[in-house]
Amino acid sequence: MISRIKYYANIWKWASHYPYKEARTFQVFRDFLNMHHQNGVSLTEYENFNMFSKDNQFRSAFLCIEERRLYLDLLNPILYHNCARNKYITHKMFEGTGIKTSELYCFYQPESKVYINSNMTDIADSVSGVCQILQRKNVKECVIKVIDSSHGDGVIVVKSINYIDDDAIVKIYDGQEKKMSELLAEKSLIFESVIKQSQQLASFNESSVNCIRFMTTLYPDGSAKVIGGFIKIGRRGKCIDNAGSGGNIDAGVNFDTGEIYNVCQFDGWDKILKIRKHPDSGILIEGAIIENWEKIKAEVIRYQQAFPYCKAVGWDIAITDDGPVVVEINDAWDPTGQLFANKGWRNEIRDCYLAWKATGKEWPNRVPCHLTAKQRSRLLEE
Repeated sequence: MISRIKYYANIWKWASHYPYKEARTFQVFRDFLNMHHQNGVSLTEYENFNMFSKDNQFRSAFLCIEERRLYLDLLNPILYHNCARNKYITHKMFEGTGIKTSELYCFYQPESKVYINSNMTDIADSVSGVCQILQRKNVKECVIKVIDSSHGDGVIVVKSINYIDDDAIVKIYDGQEKKMSELLAEKSLIFESVIKQSQQLASFNESSVNCIRFMTTLYPDGSAKVIGGFIKIGRRGKCIDNAGSGGNIDAGVNFDTGEIYNVCQFDGWDKILKIRKHPDSGILIEGAIIENWEKIKAEVIRYQQAFPYCKAVGWDIAITDDGPVVVEINDAWDPTGQLFANKGWRNEIRDCYLAWKATGKEWPNRVPCHLTAKQRSRLLEE
């Protein structure tokens, strides 16, 4: 009982400092508890998305983290997490499926001895092994990634490589020169080709590969849909495009027309600036229409159909002259994109969930969801 009183007291204290100028403490207090008890919206989500000021359409379509867990528990079961979260495995699964991605040059696996043979031409366990593979494939530039990272963490863009003995001197995107041995750590890494984006996307910012996040769902009959998404654009001199690195540009994309809207400079939840042009290049982003949109969208739908292990995917797609190329896939994307799209995707994810639930299919080792039994029951009976 005492802990419950403290819980409500803390919420009241937070509500009394809520920044929306027209809000009264009791209104915010009651409104938050309403959303929390309905589908598990957290206090942080309520504040970050400024839910008090949002219209009913956005609020009802917003998919919070806890409700997302309920649906993805079935749609993207833990059984297949490595398909999306281990970049080496993802590369291998894309081979032969027609899903376009960057070329995999080398997988650096320092934890165990690798005996190179004709069947393991892309795996190395040492600096010399990495350099041998890259030199044999005549690699002049590449991208290095930690195999289980996200949000661009640990990404290194190598602009040139000078091979020396059992090592190499590499020049990275910011002009620094380092030995290959300095870049290799105790973590597993992949070395892949640099993606050359289309002239239109490069015009927004050429130092980063500017990706479109496609949200897709796959149904039991094999059909797939694009349900929404947004575009991520980097800043001058940076190689990362995602909002997490701070100051980058994000915007919604109309998935019927390919038109960009609601352009934001995102530098943290309390520093969101609405803009129309890129702050560095001066290129107009608001209202721009992605070229070859219908073909790109059709290809991404086909990618989802070719990857049935995850049935609700966030695809980070680079647009090249040869069509869409997958940079990475996300099986447990965060809710932030709903801010840029100015639209939630709860209804579409829930619709896909109910379609699969109706088949009676279940998977073992399910991911815990912290919704109460009452919340689960209400959401599933809507």
